[in-house]
Amino acid sequence: MSKNEFGVWEIFLPNNADGTSPIPHGSRVKVRMDTPSGIKDSIPAWIKYSVQAPGEIPYDGIYYDPPEEVKYVFRHAQPKRPKSLRIYETHVGMSSPEPKINTYVNFRDEVLPRIKKLGYNAVQIMAIQEHSYYGSFGYHVTNFFAPSSRFGTPEELKSLIDRAHELGLLVLMDVVHSHASSNTLDGLNGFDGTDTHYFHSGPRGHHWMWDSRLFNYGNWEVLRFLLSNARWWLEEYKFDGFRFDGVTSMMYTHHGLQVTFTGNFNEYFGFATDVDAVVYLMLVNDLIHGLYPEAVTIGEDVSAEFACHLI
Repeated sequence: MSKNEFGVWEIFLPNNADGTSPIPHGSRVKVRMDTPSGIKDSIPAWIKYSVQAPGEIPYDGIYYDPPEEVKYVFRHAQPKRPKSLRIYETHVGMSSPEPKINTYVNFRDEVLPRIKKLGYNAVQIMAIQEHSYYGSFGYHVTNFFAPSSRFGTPEELKSLIDRAHELGLLVLMDVVHSHASSNTLDGLNGFDGTDTHYFHSGPRGHHWMWDSRLFNYGNWEVLRFLLSNARWWLEEYKFDGFRFDGVTSMMYTHHGLQVTFTGNFNEYFGFATDVDAVVYLMLVNDLIHGLYPEAVTIGEDVSAEFACHLI
């Protein structure tokens, strides 16, 4: 392995003589590191697919590079952005009337036509990024480049999006760049055996209410990781835009919790402002609209005073 100009270790594996990948499609992969606290196995941060084996707790990273005859080929153009958006928010796993986790295929065939019939012109899908804790509703992301395997394969998600485009529906992704799962076995937390690989150190790196890790947006590799992530979902899966989760939590060190915004300038731009996070939001919006001017970007406001207090 060699260290590049940014201090990142890298290795290049050339293809086999016949042009095939040296790592077979579907192989379980991991990164093993010798850290000051001992040997640490982690799922590659940029993994494109991960699954949970029956009876096991942590997820396994899967090398995902299917043969050409298996790869999904998009057949329908992305619809033009309408002047007025009518957005249907949905969760694939919870979209079935039956007591089960629904699938990309069933959602494509059974739910999308109903959304179209109801008069919506866009669908916002929650919980796409892989998350090992289903009870988090998809907001404790463990693998940022991998679509949730609970609902099916990456190719099946692509077919869902293509079908939505055929129906004239924009598809927006509920993307989580505001925080990450605190899991150390299958998430980014403690990736290299330290507390600060992608996140702030100390209390600033932990969300006290969400029990999750908080990104250090001033770190070059964090910016590269998150900006690449946004572009990946747009280009590989043909999403038409994003609803960014929890931007208030990103923009302020108090996360918009137990505070009141009355319109005073200092409440919005003051010592509590996370300037690095604000710059990241500017960068990702510039990237998205520079590549796809018609793309939709929405920010979720999570500011509120508590009606009741934690005890």
